[in-house]
Amino acid sequence: MRIFLGQAVVDDSIEAFDGGQVEFEKDYSSYYTEPTISPLHCWHYQYLKRAIDLVGSMMMIVAFAIPGLLIAAAIVLSSRGPVFYREERIGRGGKPFRIWKFRSMHRDAPRLDRVKVRQQGGVVLEWRMCKQRRDPRITAVGGFLRRWSLDEVPQLLNVLRGEMSLVGPRPIVESETSLYGDLLTYYLAATPGLSGAWQVSGRSEIDYDDRARLDALYVSLWSMKTDLGILFLTIPAVLSRIGAY
Repeated sequence: MRIFLGQAVVDDSIEAFDGGQVEFEKDYSSYYTEPTISPLHCWHYQYLKRAIDLVGSMMMIVAFAIPGLLIAAAIVLSSRGPVFYREERIGRGGKPFRIWKFRSMHRDAPRLDRVKVRQQGGVVLEWRMCKQRRDPRITAVGGFLRRWSLDEVPQLLNVLRGEMSLVGPRPIVESETSLYGDLLTYYLAATPGLSGAWQVSGRSEIDYDDRARLDALYVSLWSMKTDLGILFLTIPAVLSRIGAY
């Protein structure tokens, strides 16, 4: 299989970066080697990308202030539970952080019978990797938010804090790290993004192996031009709602 990202092409096999071991807060140093030559080490990534993240996230937070209040009211009025949902994700270098999202599921979702049955035998991850069009855990308001990706608007707070970027690999939970295999090196080298190659390429319509390859390709060929291109494609991707469920 070949995956296209802009003018670049990546085959099924991607050579891992060579480099020395780095130290992490958790146990990721055992299988992560930091790239010795990487566009992620240049000043454009370190400073220009961060400046764009700060300015962009602040502008978008202001723009979504009133719509955000309306969404919060709809969540409160339609189902019991908090407005926001927080979950630990793995950030750059393996550093964990808590992601912000508008709650889209019932407060007692883990106790729903259908979900409970699927959880037996350790298949909880299947709900995350192979999202269902008719997931009984999702509220009516939550379904609308997910279809238009509005549930992810609070992640602008994560971008503002520097835990995420406007563009980067999709933030993953710890149980997903094993699914990346040798390509986990690429994911951990970058800052997770609000949008990214996976998000503008079909989202849930793409299997996990291709998602990992897209992340690896993005990281290995990173440039500001790539980020701007992905941001430009994000709007039509959201409006088309492909893979958004």
